Amino acid sequence: MQLDVWSDFVCPWCYLAYTSVEKLAENHPVEVVWHSYELRPVGAPPMTKDKLTMIQQTLPRLKEIAKTQYGLTLDLGPLDINSRAAHVGAKFAASQGVGKAYHDAVYKAYWEQARSIDNVDLLQSIAESLGLDGAAFRAALDDNTYIEQVDGDEEQAMAMQLGGVPALIFEQKYLVSGAQPYEQLVNVVQQIQEREGQNAQ
Repeated sequence: MQLDVWSDFVCPWCYLAYTSVEKLAENHPVEVVWHSYELRPVGAPPMTKDKLTMIQQTLPRLKEIAKTQYGLTLDLGPLDINSRAAHVGAKFAASQGVGKAYHDAVYKAYWEQARSIDNVDLLQSIAESLGLDGAAFRAALDDNTYIEQVDGDEEQAMAMQLGGVPALIFEQKYLVSGAQPYEQLVNVVQQIQEREGQNAQ
C-alpha cells in the first residue's frame, strides 16, 4: 500500500504524524513517499508579533500532547525560519538511499535539540553523519534536479488543493489530514484493505 505524505520539517503536527507514519511502515506493508510542503516559503513576510505570541501560548499544550500521546519531549528550534534547504537536502538524501534517516535526523534536530535547520552547516553535518559526502550534499542544495523536485511536490499539493499539512494520502485517493496516532492509522489501513478487497470481488 502506498502512502504519500506532504509535510514540513517546521510543522509540529507533521513531526507527530511522522512518528506515527514511521511506526506504521515498520509494522505494516506500507510504502511511504515523503513530499515537500513549505508553510513559510522563501520570500514570505516575517511572522507578526501577534502570530509569534499566539504560537508561544500554544506551546505548553503542544508539548503536553507530544508527551502524553506520542511519548516525545519537545525542545523546538527558532520560530519563523525557512525550511527550503532542508527539503532540497531531503531529496538528495533520498536519491542516495538515506532519505528515512535524514528525515529522522532533521526532525529531531529541530524538535528535540532546538537546532536551527535553516543553517546549511547543520544540514551538511547531518548529511555527513549519515555517510554522505559533505561537499556533494552542499552542492545538491543548489542543484536544479532537487530544487525542481521540491517545487513539483508543492505544485502537486496545490493542484490537489491540500490546504495544510500533514496530509496523508493512501493509495492516491484516501486523504487523512492532521497528526493521527499510530492506532488510528492502523485502522485506516485495515479499512482500506477491506474496501479494496470488496471492490476486487
